[in-house]
Amino acid sequence: MSLIPSSVDTYLLGSFSMSDLLAVMMIIGVGLLAISLAIVRKLRKELPQGANRRRWVLLGIMILLFLCGYLGFFILKYGTSYTAPEVLVVAILFFGAVFVLLVCLLAYRTTQELKRIFVLEQETITDPLLGIFNRRFLDRRMQEEVLRAKRYRLDLALLMLDIDNFKLVNDTWGHQTGDFVLKHLTQLLVESLRQTDILARFGGEEFVILLPHTPEQDALKLAEKLRRIVEQTPLHRVPELHVTVSIGSASLLPDVDDASSLLERADKSMYRAKQEGRNRVVSYPDHDRAENGEDCYR
Repeated sequence: MSLIPSSVDTYLLGSFSMSDLLAVMMIIGVGLLAISLAIVRKLRKELPQGANRRRWVLLGIMILLFLCGYLGFFILKYGTSYTAPEVLVVAILFFGAVFVLLVCLLAYRTTQELKRIFVLEQETITDPLLGIFNRRFLDRRMQEEVLRAKRYRLDLALLMLDIDNFKLVNDTWGHQTGDFVLKHLTQLLVESLRQTDILARFGGEEFVILLPHTPEQDALKLAEKLRRIVEQTPLHRVPELHVTVSIGSASLLPDVDDASSLLERADKSMYRAKQEGRNRVVSYPDHDRAENGEDCYR
């Protein structure tokens, strides 16, 4: 067997021979691959089920195979001299391990940065108390949906909802109970809406529901359904507190409306509902209330 020239093999780097140096490189490479596996495992746990997670599982298996081959070569050559080609193999394995670690670190840090950006974006469009969309997001989506509905002649409806006598709730039971009422109402609304409907907190105790592809009569039926659910669902924490809502409805007039005027008409309808006695649905312009209409939402 042709070994490395003795002048190279016996060259001392401090107290280490070339063979010792190569062994140290092998040990470091094993450590780097082990760290890479740990990073891949941590990243995989943070990913949802799906194709991307499966790809990271596959990458972890490939790194594990690389690590097994690395360890096998190290055990095979431990305590022996290295030929010139084997020195090259050690160098390739070592820098391969460095490359794998750098790629895993970069992927992990990029993922964390994207996650941080996503969280910040969610915070800017989400109400911190209720976890639904806020006024900022609503304004943007309303512009988009109105333009889409006008361009393609699609139905678009909007409901504005206000909790009746909410100030009295805060004054009588305190703001913590008021927050509980808001959360209670939000849960009822979320459970009753379609995934395509857009629920947002407009401000205070007012909510807006944007209903794409929804004709006027279907919007009224939904509004009446929501009114009944809120009225008939007790608050278990404060059973003596009876919560009702007033709802105003407006549908897009393609040749007249923009987002602002649509919202304004729904707002006027809601205040009319309050003036007429609360706990009711009013549309703009005034249509027959759909209290006994067939429920188009399931």
